[in-house]
Amino acid sequence: NRYIDQGIAELVPGVLFVDEVHMLDIECFTYLNRVLESPLSPIIVFATNRGICTIRGTEIVSPHGMPVDLLDRLVIIRTLPYSMDEIIQIVAIRAQTEGLSVAEDAMELLGKVGHATSLRYCLQLLAPAAVVAATYGRENRVEKSDIEEIDGLFFDAKSSARMLIEHKDKYIS
Repeated sequence: NRYIDQGIAELVPGVLFVDEVHMLDIECFTYLNRVLESPLSPIIVFATNRGICTIRGTEIVSPHGMPVDLLDRLVIIRTLPYSMDEIIQIVAIRAQTEGLSVAEDAMELLGKVGHATSLRYCLQLLAPAAVVAATYGRENRVEKSDIEEIDGLFFDAKSSARMLIEHKDKYIS
């Protein structure tokens, strides 16, 4: 505030978007709580996909991994998972952006994979599937078999975590 009063600094009001807010530690939340009390406070949008988890830097378990005193000051908007049709539409847009032609049955498989795992995972399959397609001489033309081959090579986050838990005795901890 002193710099603003002296004309040294200027604060431009705006919107602060914090994705994966559950990754912030208690010091960050303390600072953000103070910022919200400032007359020059920006609009802050927090995003997270966590339910009940520990606030980083503490032993406190809280909804969304955020301090309850901060949560009390927020408006929480519930979002719904994408439907399979919505996932297919998003994948089609991404494929077009990347200059890929994706067969209809491959697109349906990507929709199923995205619905069963995550949108992020199924979008991440596009690039390696395009590489596989190119090795078979189908430059920029992804077929269902390419998606099946790539999906068999990689794990989504939940499958990877499940596999690590099932085989934890084989890993150094």
